[in-house]
Amino acid sequence: MAMDISELLEKQAALDATIAANHNVSYASTRSRRIMALIVEIGELANATRCFKYWSNKGPEPDEIVLDEYADGLHFFLSLGVDIKTSKTSYNKTKHHDNLTDQFHEVYHRIDQFYKKQDDKSYIKAFQSFLNLLPLLGYKWNDLKKAYYKKLGVNYVRQETNY
Repeated sequence: MAMDISELLEKQAALDATIAANHNVSYASTRSRRIMALIVEIGELANATRCFKYWSNKGPEPDEIVLDEYADGLHFFLSLGVDIKTSKTSYNKTKHHDNLTDQFHEVYHRIDQFYKKQDDKSYIKAFQSFLNLLPLLGYKWNDLKKAYYKKLGVNYVRQETNY
């Protein structure tokens, strides 16, 4: 099943416009900070999965928390996609690593490549690696879309309340 992000890109562009108006910023003035925010959000997602915590027997956070962290990452990925005017709006499940830790390393590597090049090709590879976390986490595209829309509402409330 293809993962179509067209509608999400439109929703993200509208949220980004609200943020830009409220904070007097632009895509150009915030790109580096949005990439850093993306990196931090991916770390928060990894922390919620606890996939790398070999020293602990405690399992992952509840699905609601993991999906909320995933949605945060999706917001920043979409924002960067709008910013660079990405050409790709539909993704398919592709080959991924066998475990979450290695896939998170792949995501970080691809984000670093995007940071260095800041072009569509490196963005697409980074975003694909992020989406490849879905099957390893046991989620479907619709799970992530629902989490995105839920967080979108939260983000608008935050803008209205001077978060």
